[in-house]
Amino acid sequence: MSMNPSGNPLIQELYDTPENEVLDEIRQLRAKLGDKVLILGHHYQREEVIAFADITGDSLKLAQYAASTPAPYIIFCGVHFMAETADILTSDEQDVILPDLAAGCSMADMADDAQVRRCWQELSEVIQPDESVTPVTYINSTAALKSFCGEHGGIVCTSSNCQKVLNWAWDRREKILFFPDQHLGENTALAMGVPEADMILWDPSQHLGGNSPEAIEKATLILWKGFCSVHQLFRPEHADAMRAQHPGIHILAHPECSRAVCEAADFVGSTEAIIQHVTAAPDGQAFAVATELNLVNRLRLQNPTKPVYFLSPTICMCSTMFRTDPQHLLASLREVEAGHAAHPIRVPEADQRWGLLSLQRMLDLA
Repeated sequence: MSMNPSGNPLIQELYDTPENEVLDEIRQLRAKLGDKVLILGHHYQREEVIAFADITGDSLKLAQYAASTPAPYIIFCGVHFMAETADILTSDEQDVILPDLAAGCSMADMADDAQVRRCWQELSEVIQPDESVTPVTYINSTAALKSFCGEHGGIVCTSSNCQKVLNWAWDRREKILFFPDQHLGENTALAMGVPEADMILWDPSQHLGGNSPEAIEKATLILWKGFCSVHQLFRPEHADAMRAQHPGIHILAHPECSRAVCEAADFVGSTEAIIQHVTAAPDGQAFAVATELNLVNRLRLQNPTKPVYFLSPTICMCSTMFRTDPQHLLASLREVEAGHAAHPIRVPEADQRWGLLSLQRMLDLA
C-alpha cells in the first residue's frame, strides 16, 4: 500500500483505497474530462504516473507543449520549478496544477533570489556586473531566478542547449555567472575547451563566494556551488566496475554528474539525448546509465534487446519527483472534475514578465 508523504488529510482516503481502484478511477476521469485536461509526465516520474501522461519529456519540452495546448487545466507531474516554467509560458486562462506541492528540487533550492542578488552586489565590489557579467540559470531553478536573469540581460539554459547558451552569453559580456548547478556549467565549458583556470566556484555562504578580487577579475566563468543530490551519487569507480563486469559496455552520463564521472563516460548528454542514444544503438549493445533510476528502468523496458544497467550499486531515485503518485494525481483530477484547480502554481506578475524574457531569449536560439 502507498504511503501518504504529504500528510494531506484531504487525500488520506485514497491511501486507504486499494491501488487498483485508484488507477481505475484515474482512467475513468481521464476519459471523462477529455480535452479539458492535459497531463504532463517528466521522464523521472514513476511508471504508475507516466502511464497516464499525454506526453512525456524533459521539463522544457513539457512546458513548451503546455504553451501550445488550449487545455484549461494542465496537470504537471514533475516538481515545482517545472510547473512554474509552464505557468510562465501558458496563458492567464490556463491553470497549471502540481499534484503535490511538496514536490520540489534540492538543486533548485541551492540558489534563491536573495542569495543571487547578494552575489550580484558582492560582485559589484570588484567589477561592474551589469556591464561585464551575463547571468545564466539552469532551467532547474525558481521563477525568481529566471526573472533575475531576464532583468539583468541573462538567459535560461537546459542540459541539451547549454553550450549554445554559453556562447550566446559570452558574445555579450566577458563573464558568465552560472547557477544553480556547478557541474552542468563546468562539464559543458570543459567540453567547449574553456581552460579550468578561467573558472571559479562561488560559495554563497562566503563573502565574494570565497574568492579573491583578483580571481574574480580573471575568471570568465563563475560557477555556483550547487548540485543534484541524485547525480552526485555516481562515482568513476562505478564505471570501472561496470566495464570489468561487462566488456564492451557503454557508459552514459547526465552532465549534472561530477566532472570525474563525465570524463569516465563514453557519452554525456541530457535525458532526451540519452534516450535517443540508447534507442538508436544496435541490438545487443549494453549500457550503464548515470541518471535517475525511473528513467533507467524505463530505458530497460523500452529496449529489451539492449541490456541497460543502472551505473551505481546504490539505489538513487529523486525523492521529490517520487512524491507525485497516483493518489495525488487522482485528487487533482477530482478537483478538475469539480471545476477548479487544486494546488495551482501562479508565478507573481513581475517574475512572469522578466522570467518570460529570459526563457524567450533561450527559445529564440533554437
